[in-house]
Amino acid sequence: MTAGLTLAQIADKFQLTLVAASPETRIDGVNTLAAANASQISFLANPKYRAQLRTTSAAAVLISASERDAFAGAALISKNPYADFARIAALFVRDVRPPNGVAATADVQAGARLGQNVSIGAHCSVSSSAVVHDNAVLHPGCIVGPDCVIGAGCELMPRVTLVKRVRLGERVIIHSGAVLGADGFGLAPIENGWLKIPQLGGVQIGDDCEIGANTTIDCGALGDTTLGRAVKLDNQIQVGHNVQIGDLTAIAGCTAIAGSTHIGARCLIGGGVGFAGHIRICDGVRISAMTLVTNDISEPGEYAGAMPMMPAKLWRKNAVQLRRLDAQLRKRDASD
Repeated sequence: MTAGLTLAQIADKFQLTLVAASPETRIDGVNTLAAANASQISFLANPKYRAQLRTTSAAAVLISASERDAFAGAALISKNPYADFARIAALFVRDVRPPNGVAATADVQAGARLGQNVSIGAHCSVSSSAVVHDNAVLHPGCIVGPDCVIGAGCELMPRVTLVKRVRLGERVIIHSGAVLGADGFGLAPIENGWLKIPQLGGVQIGDDCEIGANTTIDCGALGDTTLGRAVKLDNQIQVGHNVQIGDLTAIAGCTAIAGSTHIGARCLIGGGVGFAGHIRICDGVRISAMTLVTNDISEPGEYAGAMPMMPAKLWRKNAVQLRRLDAQLRKRDASD
């Protein structure tokens, strides 16, 4: 954690232009426009909050040059206020890294390979065939199963489970309750029920990925389920077996991705999106929340399939019209 930096020092560190402010004002944190005090920095990234500029008590506000005319107070002019706010906020993060070493209650089986400066928390379990590279942190209650590899600088929050054949790149962060490497949903119908298909693949996670709490990533049926570099997954996402997600893609919470779906690089996926299996999404696609994707997308752009909220009375009226649409079209075609 950094304390006591002045506005001038922060502006210099991040190459920001300081306007109408006292350069020697000391900063001890960051906050929202509504809640910031005279020793904190705030930001404006969404015009929806522009009105709060009139009442904020922040020592300075990160703001774009195009928005400067809307604010007469102390400002830090930024090309990307949201990103610079994140960089400044990082100065005030408290370092909570636990001490290096293996906790007395951890079970690190003989044969497991541990790198330098590794921290293994209380009640963790590390398989005999697992590898944990330098500077990795396993918080209490994590399970690292057979043939798993944890890259240098990774951090597993409490109760993360790597079931089997999971390989993490470097600096991966996995939040509490996530499960990687469980069996995919592979079943063959037979006369009297279902026959389980062995799931023989693994999971590969690229460098600098972040995986949210209670997200699940299934192992591949034959090959691996893969995430590219710097993929960001929110909480409670389901990633089915043999899914592939390209570099720099970000996916919001409660999205479900069925098996063997390929999602390209630099995609932005809203919350609650559903992907049918065995489809391909090209690079640079944006998909709005609650959309159901059942076909390939081969052109970059923005896609949506959910009906926005409306008054219930109007929704019911539209639903009736939608049910009648097929009959109306058939009647029109017959009269042509």
